[in-house]
Amino acid sequence: MRILSLLILLFISISSLAATPNISPYDTINVTGKKLFSRIAANQQELAKFPELMRDIVEQELMPVIDYRYASYKVLGKHLKNTTKEQRNKFVQSMRAYLVRTYANALNQYNDQQVNYEKGQVKPTDRMASVDATIVDTNKPDVHLTFQMRKNKKTGQWKAYDLIVEGISLLSSKRAELTNRIAKYGIDQVTVELAALNQ
Repeated sequence: MRILSLLILLFISISSLAATPNISPYDTINVTGKKLFSRIAANQQELAKFPELMRDIVEQELMPVIDYRYASYKVLGKHLKNTTKEQRNKFVQSMRAYLVRTYANALNQYNDQQVNYEKGQVKPTDRMASVDATIVDTNKPDVHLTFQMRKNKKTGQWKAYDLIVEGISLLSSKRAELTNRIAKYGIDQVTVELAALNQ
């Protein structure tokens, strides 16, 4: 659980500058997180008393730059084509709320871990990019990551949508978890279940 929390933190940290157009995903990762983690540091006393305030920080600092709709569609996978627009929208909103809760819980465990990012190159025409990084945590083995990012063709903004940890995609894991449930109970039921988790 501790490792997963660290990974979610890193996935979040990519996002705070990912919405700036014309900045490569690599440069974005190297300079990102400062605003978010500075705000958390400045609000430690309030967060200690009211941990639920972390959700407000996530809403304000992260969600505008997380490609949660694309991530939701990837989670739906083969079921996407069998859904109505209304079903998709409800599922996306439930996934979004689920992500807010997940990120807020992870950020409440933030411990100032060190992250080393690898440089790479991306062409102006590229819309997808993978960025490698390593988490260095004192007295623990290094953890190797690959961030998956997507460039919006209209705005030119890079947004984070997935994190691969030691070869395992968090997005694919969520899809595997929900695919059978959607097949068995339908998207409407799974959407309600996701929404219930966010109460």
